[in-house]
Amino acid sequence: MFFRQFIHENGCVSYMFGCGSKGKAVVVDPNREVELYIKEAERQKVDIVYVIDTHTHADHISGAKLLAEKLGIEPSYHRNAILNFSFRELEDGEILEAGNTILRVLHTPGHTPDSISIVVTDRRRGDEIWFVLTGDTLFIGDVGRPDLGYEDPKEGARQIFRSIHDKLLTLPDYVEIFPAHIAGSVCGKAMSGKPSSTIGFEKKFNLMLQISDEEKFVNKLTENIPPKPKEIEKILRQNRGLQ
Repeated sequence: MFFRQFIHENGCVSYMFGCGSKGKAVVVDPNREVELYIKEAERQKVDIVYVIDTHTHADHISGAKLLAEKLGIEPSYHRNAILNFSFRELEDGEILEAGNTILRVLHTPGHTPDSISIVVTDRRRGDEIWFVLTGDTLFIGDVGRPDLGYEDPKEGARQIFRSIHDKLLTLPDYVEIFPAHIAGSVCGKAMSGKPSSTIGFEKKFNLMLQISDEEKFVNKLTENIPPKPKEIEKILRQNRGLQ
């Protein structure tokens, strides 16, 4: 497997990975500078077969729709996404294949109702999970904010708690974590500038994961929420294909 992590302005992170031997690749949470991924695909001699957004982004313009259009494929989102364009609807537990690279979709709502995480395995390495792309559900040192996709932030916080404890923290401790944002983003309060971690490390050092009581977690996550992104409505309209 080849793997590329791209760190952009404002703490946004995108990914491109896949199977070089079979010439298949996946792009997750692409920046709007889409030529970056096209050129990398040419360099790696692979075809991009899936373009996936882990959720409908509210802090930056997504490149998923534009990149997919240039490739002649549909962008992929969880089926709960509310978009004004055609997209491949992903289901919880769905398996996607890119050569020997296997992706399993986890619906992990809370930051937004359509938030997903992506569990990745490399068949050439073995059957064990290698890493998980956690979108804006679980960050390094923090968890996603609950107020961007829900009228009641406490409902978002409850969903994040369940997504983390019922799904992400059931993964083995050795599984690597790659989020959609690092420090500099407004999508969390205390995220680290470190671009990756592991499930085990976060269990031990992420303070939000130390809170095992759901109501205490909800109360903590919904206090002192940072201001929403300045142009959130404009960004959402564009990312939903409404302008």
